[in-house]
Amino acid sequence: MATTTQLRRAVSSSFLGSVIEYYDFLLYATASAVVFNKVFFSSLDPLVGTIASFGTFATGYLARPLGGVLFGHYGDLLGRKKMLVLTMSLMGVASFLIGVLPTYGQVGWLAPAGLVLLRVLQGVSVGGEWGGAVLMSAEHATSRRGLWASFTNAGAPCGMVLSTAALTGTAALVGEQAFLSWGWRVPFLLSLVLLAVGLFVRLKVEETPVFRAGRVRTSAPLVDVLRNHPRTLLLGVGVGLSAFVAQSTLTTFILAYGVQAGNSRQTILNALTLSSALAVVGILGWSAASDRFGRRPVVLGGAVLMAVFGFALFPLVDNGYVVIALVLGQAVVHPMMYGPLAALYSELFATGSRYTGASLGYQLAGLGAGLAPLLFAQVQSTAGTGAIPFILAAFCLLTVVCTVVLRETSHTSLTGDGDAERGSGQLATPPRAHGAEA
Repeated sequence: MATTTQLRRAVSSSFLGSVIEYYDFLLYATASAVVFNKVFFSSLDPLVGTIASFGTFATGYLARPLGGVLFGHYGDLLGRKKMLVLTMSLMGVASFLIGVLPTYGQVGWLAPAGLVLLRVLQGVSVGGEWGGAVLMSAEHATSRRGLWASFTNAGAPCGMVLSTAALTGTAALVGEQAFLSWGWRVPFLLSLVLLAVGLFVRLKVEETPVFRAGRVRTSAPLVDVLRNHPRTLLLGVGVGLSAFVAQSTLTTFILAYGVQAGNSRQTILNALTLSSALAVVGILGWSAASDRFGRRPVVLGGAVLMAVFGFALFPLVDNGYVVIALVLGQAVVHPMMYGPLAALYSELFATGSRYTGASLGYQLAGLGAGLAPLLFAQVQSTAGTGAIPFILAAFCLLTVVCTVVLRETSHTSLTGDGDAERGSGQLATPPRAHGAEA
């Protein structure tokens, strides 16, 4: 049984690791909306440059499933901790290199090409990080799994706060011209400092007791997931997809749209910082509620509310109510959809393929976050913003359908005791608690 000390270390490590990973990953997101179109795509028309910038942003999300499969495979075979040390190191180095990358004006097309390559490495890293960090907490927890696992998801808005504050603070200190010239690099260079702190904490955490106690290892975790749990995987992707579409709409697309609508960049960044900080409370609160009421009711409520809220989002921004729009969207509604996902994904798969299955499901759903700003920017350029709320609502409807079909998972055991008996990679839990394949 996990000790209280190890649980606290595991949760702290997962939270801090997630903060650092998402600081780096979302720093790029913010920079893609306000900097990179001018630094790496300066030869293009402003709107085309924004679309191109969002395109490089999307490549990170396209690479995340690859990271989930790669690190998930070895995480299921060798352990969660080893992979988490590697993912954090990869992210820190990639982000630092972005900070020293030459601009388009200095080396031409090599600059955006290098940016895309480093963004892919970021995506691979964060794709492997999430599953391991969630399992570190979930597999150490003996109760309140939804709350403890959600600290990993709560790290994302904390990373957003730090990344936005770093860019905002640097811009305020050095001025607009210097910021576009060299100041934007400073937050990326700070990644090495955060990496050192994160590794110090992470190396003190022991491997999860669930993994150590596992009597059966699956030699090909990905094959096990695709062969024995395809329906669960697809439903899991559908459950999480709209949460990611909404996330990038509220944290990335709105940055560019808000400036175009006449709001100052500083006002939008301040609103994003405030809403991201409050989102931490929302994620932890709604995840704790999912321990009491179940994952499905909380996620369903969030999806329905987000579908409705989408129609109010752009009018609020157009009329200067950016703070209200982002606080309601990111700190109240979105956490209902997003917070419980950490525990939910970990409860869908058995110990032998849990890292791979949870990571793949989550990261495939995460493609919605990478593609939504690019999609919405293109829709805006051809049809205006009127169609965007309908697209967002359609994604939310998909989540509602998949969540209804997916059975409740909150009572699932993660001990993996049934692996050896059944030899199929399934958990020995009552059918009602076994997700979609019960």
